[in-house]
Amino acid sequence: MTKQTRLTSPETNPTTISITELRAALSGRVIAADDAGYDEARAVFYGGIDCRPAVIIWVASVADVSQVVSLARETGLNLAVRSGGHSLAGYSTTDGGIVLDLSELKALQIDTERRTAWAETGLTAGEYTAVAGAHGLATGFGDTGSVGIGGITLGGGVGFLVRKHGLTIDDLLAAEIVTADGDLLYADEGTHPDLFWAIRGGGGNFGVATRLKFRLHSLESFVGGMLFLPATPDVIASFVDEAQAAPDELSTIANVMTAPPLPFLPPEVHGQMVLMAFLAYAGGVADGERAIAPLRALAEPMADMVRPMSYAEMYPPEEEEYRPVAVAKTMFVDSVGLGAAETIVERIQASDAMMAATQIRVLGGAVARVPRVATAYAHRDSRVMVNVAAMYQNPEERPKHAAWVNGLSDELRQGNEGAYVGFLADEGAERVRAAYPGPTWDRLREVKRRYDPDNVFRLNQNIPPADGS
Repeated sequence: MTKQTRLTSPETNPTTISITELRAALSGRVIAADDAGYDEARAVFYGGIDCRPAVIIWVASVADVSQVVSLARETGLNLAVRSGGHSLAGYSTTDGGIVLDLSELKALQIDTERRTAWAETGLTAGEYTAVAGAHGLATGFGDTGSVGIGGITLGGGVGFLVRKHGLTIDDLLAAEIVTADGDLLYADEGTHPDLFWAIRGGGGNFGVATRLKFRLHSLESFVGGMLFLPATPDVIASFVDEAQAAPDELSTIANVMTAPPLPFLPPEVHGQMVLMAFLAYAGGVADGERAIAPLRALAEPMADMVRPMSYAEMYPPEEEEYRPVAVAKTMFVDSVGLGAAETIVERIQASDAMMAATQIRVLGGAVARVPRVATAYAHRDSRVMVNVAAMYQNPEERPKHAAWVNGLSDELRQGNEGAYVGFLADEGAERVRAAYPGPTWDRLREVKRRYDPDNVFRLNQNIPPADGS
């Protein structure tokens, strides 16, 4: 008997697809709802997202991608494109639609002479970084090794090399993209330049990126690791000041939180307010030690794990069963002064979330030297990114923790209404609009109209196509 799965869409008539025929047509794996392993296959990185796709397809070639996109277009079904599955908004999956999973596309070609890499978008940041690092080379992605390079690149990419080498998109040289009509396009500064501009920060609105060409930087020497300091208001504010004054080679990510029971922290520290900082110095060891010294001197460290290491070691192994459930909000601010630091400490101490935290990423450096209009990421002048988050277990507690996150975010706001699209949750059209200020929004809508007029790629932080033919 031929196995059938009924796929329906409110915009179309019910469409019945033969799973047997679909498997015969595609090179990659196909899993439907009644197949063994379906529950494992539909899981994404974040917990609390419990969608049931009609079919999950692990594409094995560009031809597969083209056929799956055409299937979504013809049926009108939602299409979720999954690179690493880290969408905080849950866009890596869908109820009743199609999941196109890129994770088996992992080819990586490195040209050490030209310092470039062609990478398929099923690679994770950790996988790419390990291979590039073996050649003493690196491209900056984010701060989590299991993130897919497809998703993080299209959103912008703010990670451990951000002040030295800019965003991930600042090292993107070209891309191969399957657009809504199923065609594979090559895009760079000279070919489809409008599309190339849009995918550098505009997310997955314009197609499925199957291969990306990156610039590689020499990184034969590196100093990095975690530094734990007591999270007093003075230490927090001073840390941000020192991080802003540091040379561009030093990028930092500071998390203000209560100390978890980590084995390398003294037991008496557990539960106390702590500033857990990731430090990344892209340069020589002696220079790195000098750059980090002012941060170490802010207070007696609770733990100091900063040392000369390979850049790939910034991505430690992750627990496969780790499925955080969180509510979060992202914003840009000009500074984190003593008053803001006091507010952060007070609000975190008042929260009863399993883990309440405020993350502070100092920007500037190479990010700010790229013209604002050069890419769809239009926040080049924003100096600090702040992310407020609360992790919890009981779904019924979400409204309470969301109110806490929104409240602290409102208190920290300094007039910049912008948002980084890569850290947006499911927050509505107004927040998506805030990610693309000024003429950036209108320009993106025009590119959307040109390459996806029917909004096939709508399961994302969506940019609707401009009106008109």
